Amino acid sequence: MESVSLSVVIPVYNEAENVRPLLERLKSALRNWPGRAEILFVDDGSADSTFEELKLAQQSEPRVRIARFRRNLGQTAAMAAGFRLARGRAVVTMDGDLQNDPAEIPRLVDLLKDWDAVCGVRTRRQDNWWKRASSRIANNFRNWVTGDDIVDTGCTLKAFRRECLERLELHQGMHRFLPTLLRMRGYRVTQVPVEHHPRLRGKTKYGTWGRLKKGLADVWVVRWMKKNRIDFEADLEMFDRTDAASTAGAGDRATEPAPR
Repeated sequence: MESVSLSVVIPVYNEAENVRPLLERLKSALRNWPGRAEILFVDDGSADSTFEELKLAQQSEPRVRIARFRRNLGQTAAMAAGFRLARGRAVVTMDGDLQNDPAEIPRLVDLLKDWDAVCGVRTRRQDNWWKRASSRIANNFRNWVTGDDIVDTGCTLKAFRRECLERLELHQGMHRFLPTLLRMRGYRVTQVPVEHHPRLRGKTKYGTWGRLKKGLADVWVVRWMKKNRIDFEADLEMFDRTDAASTAGAGDRATEPAPR
């Protein structure tokens, strides 16, 4: 496990047309990667030929790993499964629709020398005006409610140190709040501009109104979690019983407080 330096986690749902060109771009982006890398596709119960395309991709590229849900469970579930299965010390997430640019991966991972998580912010976003406007409103609302400053919560292109994702429990829809959830746990999160490309094949899987309705409910859940989080570390002192042989006849005594 430690010999794998990078895991690229890609949730896909009905993206058969994009698998091959995406793999070619990934191979180009990782051509000079100095360590071992893996490309982990999580097929979220696709109803088209996505799984068959992934198996063909695996035959031509040994770094490809495939996980598959028997039914569609949603992007958060696919992310959570990818995090559980990833073996790399660094984990990068990206969409499978070719709108995220794999060429950004080395730069984002390099920033993990100084940060625990690096979040992409889409520049010159290649979506229609309605989608851009609704995302901007949703981002501003989330930040107002949660007290955070995440510019682009909808950008899947992110890089994480592996330890950030261990013991991280995600609920449906929570993948959009990953930066906030990590900051709540004390991790260092930064944001950097990344390239964004238009979708050329396949169809978007998100409807604006359905996502808005779900997002409004989720943001209040995150606000409650942040407000009611228990942070006891700064005030915790630990006293263990000392070795019995060294305290024979002297009774029990406390050790020095554990460092904070």
